[in-house]
Amino acid sequence: MKIAVIVVRVLLAAMYLFASVSYFLHLMPKAPEMTPAQTTFMTGLMASVYLFPLLKITELIGGLLLLIGRTAPLATIIIFPVTLNIFLYHAFLGPKDLPMVGVMLLFNIFLFYAYRQKYLPIVSK
Repeated sequence: MKIAVIVVRVLLAAMYLFASVSYFLHLMPKAPEMTPAQTTFMTGLMASVYLFPLLKITELIGGLLLLIGRTAPLATIIIFPVTLNIFLYHAFLGPKDLPMVGVMLLFNIFLFYAYRQKYLPIVSK
C-alpha cells in the first residue's frame, strides 16, 4: 500500500506541476480546439483576470506539497476542489479528455482514503 500511495502521489503531483509550470513559462504553444461552451467558460475565467492565475498557483503549490511526503495529506485537501472542478468541466463541457481527468479524480480519492487517519482529528469531537 505504501508503494501505491507514493506512485499515485508522484503521478498526481507530476500532472499538476506540468500543468502549472507550462502555464507560467508559456510552454503550451497553441490552445486546443474548444467547443463554443468551452470557449464561453474559458473567456469568463480569463475575464476575471485573477482566477486562472490563482488556479495555476494552487496547482503549483499542491503539486509541490504532494511531492513532499509529510505535507501530502494537506495537499490532497488543497488540490481536491481543483480536481473536482476539472472533472466537472470535462464531464459537462468537454468529455473527450474525461478518462484522463477521471483518473486524476480517482487518484485524489485514493489519497484521501490512504490518509484518512490524518483527517480524523478534523472531524472528531
